[in-house]
Amino acid sequence: MISVGPFSIDVVVVGVAAILACLVAWPVARRTPDASAKVAAALILDALLVGLLAGRGAFILLWWEEYSAAPRSMLAVADGGFHWPTGLLVGIAWVWWKTRTQTQMRKPVYTGILAGVVLWGAVGSLPLLLQHAAPSLPKLQLTNVDYSESVALDSYTGQPVVLNLWATWCPPCRREMPVLEQAQSDYPEVAFVLVNQGESAGEVGDFLTAQGLELEHVLLDPFSRAMHEVGSRGLPTTLFFDAEGRLVDSHMGELTMPSLRNTLRRHFQLSSTPTKEQE
Repeated sequence: MISVGPFSIDVVVVGVAAILACLVAWPVARRTPDASAKVAAALILDALLVGLLAGRGAFILLWWEEYSAAPRSMLAVADGGFHWPTGLLVGIAWVWWKTRTQTQMRKPVYTGILAGVVLWGAVGSLPLLLQHAAPSLPKLQLTNVDYSESVALDSYTGQPVVLNLWATWCPPCRREMPVLEQAQSDYPEVAFVLVNQGESAGEVGDFLTAQGLELEHVLLDPFSRAMHEVGSRGLPTTLFFDAEGRLVDSHMGELTMPSLRNTLRRHFQLSSTPTKEQE
């Protein structure tokens, strides 16, 4: 889920599509007898809100086991967790119900929604069209926490890679560490590479020890070169690369377990491997 600021690109595109829907519905309503352009725009925006709530609710139900284990994460809408088909269908049905006594409003509202859906679909297809031009794993030479080994970041090519840029002073980075620790156990076929930005080995080592974290691939990037290479604007940033080293998704902000599992399943068709504690 490529992000714009704290929001996934999907949420941003849906917002832009809603604006386009209002712009298209406005002139259609003005040409439709007894229809109000303002009412048409209001119906579209209300349908957007209802659809987002329904899409979020459906996503929570799909990943109920993970959300029930961390109930507060249900409110973390910035994780991009929405079931868009459900949201779209509920939004359309809501408009139909609201206009049951104002059927003249259906033509402008549904015309606007159709324009928004077309834009949404077109933008959604861009990642597939641009896949071959996607950025690759940065060619950086980093070191592990105790400086005992130099590691080329692109040496992980050959397997799916989740590259996480983080720092110990970053609260959302600290909160998502247990999620990444659990994920490395559940998905042994994926390399979870955590590249610390701008801190010393002592700071990183003390943090990992204090938190009781057992992470396999923790690397040091004292000059934050990785952030520059991938164009990150903040921490934490998580990037998903396929086995050929091509970027397929990214997320800026805190990860939740449901959103992480959903991204791994969507791009890599992966299901988690239960640990002994889960069996």
